[in-house]
Amino acid sequence: MNREEVKAKVCAAIDAHRDEIMAIGESIFADPELGYKEFNAAAKVRAVFEELGLAYRDQVALTGVVAPLKGRESTLRIAVMGELDAVVAPGHRCAHPLTGAAHSCGHNAQIAALIGVAYGLVTSGAMEELNGDVVLMAVPAEEYVEIEYRNKLRNEGKITFLGGKQEFVHLGEMDEIDMMIMHHLTPTTDSADGLAVKARVGGGSNGFVGKLIRYLGKEAHAGGAPHMGVNALNAALLGMMAIHAQRETFQDKDHIRVHPIMTKGGDLVNVIPADVRLETYVRGATMEAILDASKKVNRALESGAMAVGAECQIIELPGYLPLLNDPAMTDVMYRNLVALLGADHVKVSNDAGGGSTDAGDISYLMPTLHPYIGGAEGIGHSENYEITDRELAYIVSAKALAMAVVDLLAEGAELGLRIKNEFKPTLTKEGYLAMWDEFVTK
Repeated sequence: MNREEVKAKVCAAIDAHRDEIMAIGESIFADPELGYKEFNAAAKVRAVFEELGLAYRDQVALTGVVAPLKGRESTLRIAVMGELDAVVAPGHRCAHPLTGAAHSCGHNAQIAALIGVAYGLVTSGAMEELNGDVVLMAVPAEEYVEIEYRNKLRNEGKITFLGGKQEFVHLGEMDEIDMMIMHHLTPTTDSADGLAVKARVGGGSNGFVGKLIRYLGKEAHAGGAPHMGVNALNAALLGMMAIHAQRETFQDKDHIRVHPIMTKGGDLVNVIPADVRLETYVRGATMEAILDASKKVNRALESGAMAVGAECQIIELPGYLPLLNDPAMTDVMYRNLVALLGADHVKVSNDAGGGSTDAGDISYLMPTLHPYIGGAEGIGHSENYEITDRELAYIVSAKALAMAVVDLLAEGAELGLRIKNEFKPTLTKEGYLAMWDEFVTK
């Protein structure tokens, strides 16, 4: 059976299970959970894997689920990933009433597509036609949020990295993997000629480093004796203003973004704040630019403490590396998306974008494919983000990923092997772990 015949069987199998695929996408959307806490989402994934008779491992990096699919030969091993976690958007109609979590970034569609790939490859019998293995991975904690909570997990030895894919690397889950593919949901937009852009391939994303900042002052009665205190809140405000004063030194080409939040501003309104906490990223297009900006940000933060006589503690944490989409894998996805959607609806991009993903870390180690497929409306990470085209978001996405797998593993896995052999990793696993270990605050 040639690859196009295998693709047709896989897509037919996905169509046959569209109700189940859409149901899991909607179920996860209605039950959002933050990173390393996605117990309900993981249970939904496990239930499908059990239905399909797959031998899986769960609780990988606390909540991850991994299921290998054996091909006719084990010439090559491809990971297909989907992300389990949500963001915080408390005004969203489906926000969790206690945590404020909401799927305002579309990760529920990634899990739906992952499940669609499982149905497509398993129930069609396609794995018997492929010269390689597939490993389905439901991965936790892509959104780099609740930094203080995750750093607590790190200090307790429960995780080493704040991002789920990074933790998969650390745990050895990627050791036998040759390449990784996944997708991300995106709003469907109109191009200059008025045609709907339903998918985008190519380009990349920013990387970043993470910071936990704590300003320590001295408590005193805010009304009766403020002169006896040291106001940590004033130190923090000065530090943030000093960051603003650095912004004109950031070069446009480096895409630097710094966006701190205050997670604690004091204890009581009538007590001079003595314990004030911030979290922030320093994003950029290259690690060189990120580290340069990071030094400026640290200098600015420390200046606020110096101005009022407070103490500034900065904990440096591993962030994410910039995303490097593999050009040959991008071509594979482009051809399949064109077959599904038509060339007028698929855009090739060279834009690095402003966001970040821990798929970037994977892309430094192996060929990585991370396209954007539409189906959403609204602003990501906001209360108005909705999935409005479920066929595109859930079913087309599943087909596109499964078709790419077939292209890479069919007919002796010739294409996949060529991509693997031509790829020059930026880092080895050992070099990758050593790089972040050297950076973080001990």
